[in-house]
Amino acid sequence: MPHNTDIKKALNEKDGLQVWWRLLRPHTLTASFIPVFVGTMGAYIIQKELHILLFITMLLAALLIQAATNMFNEYYDFVRGLDTEHSVGISGTIVRDGIAPKTVLNIAIAFFGIALLLGLYISATTSWWIALIGALSMIVGYLYTGGPYPIAYTPFGEITAGFLMGTVMIAISYFIQTGHVTKEIIFISVPIAILIGTIMLANNIRDLENDKISGRKTIAILLGHKNAVKFFAILFILTYAWTGVLIIIGILPLWSLIVALSIPKAISVIKGYIGKKMPIEMMPAMINTGKTNSIFGFLLGISLLIGTFL
Repeated sequence: MPHNTDIKKALNEKDGLQVWWRLLRPHTLTASFIPVFVGTMGAYIIQKELHILLFITMLLAALLIQAATNMFNEYYDFVRGLDTEHSVGISGTIVRDGIAPKTVLNIAIAFFGIALLLGLYISATTSWWIALIGALSMIVGYLYTGGPYPIAYTPFGEITAGFLMGTVMIAISYFIQTGHVTKEIIFISVPIAILIGTIMLANNIRDLENDKISGRKTIAILLGHKNAVKFFAILFILTYAWTGVLIIIGILPLWSLIVALSIPKAISVIKGYIGKKMPIEMMPAMINTGKTNSIFGFLLGISLLIGTFL
């Protein structure tokens, strides 16, 4: 079994401020930024004006909720004995850096509290329905790895994450700018929701063997490594196919074809899982999954912005 310092070196984990930065799991925060960006750019097409303060507030709230969810994951996986100093894919602040579990939990709760205050501002400015939807999202964020039956331990983790962080987040971002939600923005949210689901799937494929031992029933475990990677590839294909259809029927502008620039990154993700068995071997592919979502979502949002001027 490798020593703690060997794991830290292999994962390029450094001490100091980077410990707290890793606690946020920055490679997952794209799942917060991209939906808010795409939803806001979609709204900009409709009303040709942007409420900057609402956009920034929504973005901060989304990032805080995502980071807090990651910390709840870190805390409860440690409490349940699922994470050790040899675990790959976690921030390692508890098991490798010695940060007190209670500290991680308290930071997560504080982040939720700040997000709640930001949500109250958004609700007071737009609609109090946002407060209800936001509160439900935060509860699900906690239950994702907290509570007696964590969603992340079931086959519904990817679906839940994709729907809430993709479709719901885009719809809320659109609503606070325009005051309504259209079927078009829901259709546009689908590829983003799928890609956010793939971030969770990437994590579960990497952790398949350890999760199996701990009794989890994720999609990756139910399908097995080989079939899970095939399913991964199908989700990528569906993402680009759906986008192509939206361009053909006129919901997305022709400029949205620029999302094809993210295809090489998606291909590299799939190649990064084929024939790999060790979690540390799959780490680059998992990180590139988040990058695929970032590149795709950023290009999609930019295409919507360009579409407003043409």
